[in-house]
Amino acid sequence: MTDVRVIPMLLLGPEGLVKTVKMEAPRYIGDPINAVRIFTDKAADEIIIIDREASAGKPIRYGFIETIVSEALMPVAYAGGVQSVEQAARLLQVGVEKIVLNAGLQNPDLLPTLSARFGASTMVAAVDIQKNWLGKWRVHFRQGKETAAVAPAEFCRQVAAAGAGEILLHAIGHDGCMQGYPIEVMSDLAAQVPVPVIAAGGAGSLQHMQALAASSRIRAFAAGSLFVYYGPHRAVLINYPEPNSILRTFAG
Repeated sequence: MTDVRVIPMLLLGPEGLVKTVKMEAPRYIGDPINAVRIFTDKAADEIIIIDREASAGKPIRYGFIETIVSEALMPVAYAGGVQSVEQAARLLQVGVEKIVLNAGLQNPDLLPTLSARFGASTMVAAVDIQKNWLGKWRVHFRQGKETAAVAPAEFCRQVAAAGAGEILLHAIGHDGCMQGYPIEVMSDLAAQVPVPVIAAGGAGSLQHMQALAASSRIRAFAAGSLFVYYGPHRAVLINYPEPNSILRTFAG
């Protein structure tokens, strides 16, 4: 057995599943319902669904989300456009188990309110980080379009104290590149908080995940490209590693 979680992260565009590079240039991949069925068959640990349309200000597609979630036999986390108790409650009613906040974190009252209402184990704070032109890591919101006033370490401490049960730490500049996670900054930030951290942005193999695990307290790893592409030409193929492969990679 292993305490590691390996989590597919699926992006929803206007017509279905998409994949980005550095959170830009979404490429259509296929049907998210089919993808979730495959991940269910392969016994994925969890799934994170991110609705880019709702994140950009369009209405949350509750019916669509319910249809997708109905195919999942594992916990599903949802991110995209959640700004109120009512929205979070409706998502939980349609089968979502965890609510992920990013832009919603700009409202200092939202996370504590949702955590008190639904429990910290239901709440995930999505902390998107990227280096600025001075080489300093900064926290971003709204698909990288807005920047937080505080440094990443302080921001992570704040959201943990405000009621986040987990932090989804996403490296924007590594998204879709499949060259590995930024180990140093992720390790440093994970050490700042008492809650579990999910690393996202950069995984191109299980070995990339293991390298971060060996250098940090992080034990949960999300990836998009790794689980929707195959081969050097990035042919679309929904995939997920066999349990024994995960065990071997993280053994010891």
